Amino acid sequence: MTVKTAVSFTERHHQFAKQKVKEGSCASVSSLVAQGIEKLMLEEQEREAVLSGMADAIKARMQTPRSEFIEMDQSDTMFDEVRKRLKSRG
Repeated sequence: MTVKTAVSFTERHHQFAKQKVKEGSCASVSSLVAQGIEKLMLEEQEREAVLSGMADAIKARMQTPRSEFIEMDQSDTMFDEVRKRLKSRG
């Protein structure tokens, strides 16, 4: 089902959209807007999947017994900059 709605553009965006239609990249400005919305929807789904995966990994790691922790080599400086930033925040 198609829904008709009014959309306002800046002149820059409108010129870009009209150029894409002229080039044949899109059949109409409406289809260009629809493609943009679809892309945003896909990006949001991907972001949610990544965040969900990260949450699952964090939960799994939180359930790891301390006896299975791997001690960090104290001479490793990889996190020094992060530590400095955290300390400076108070």
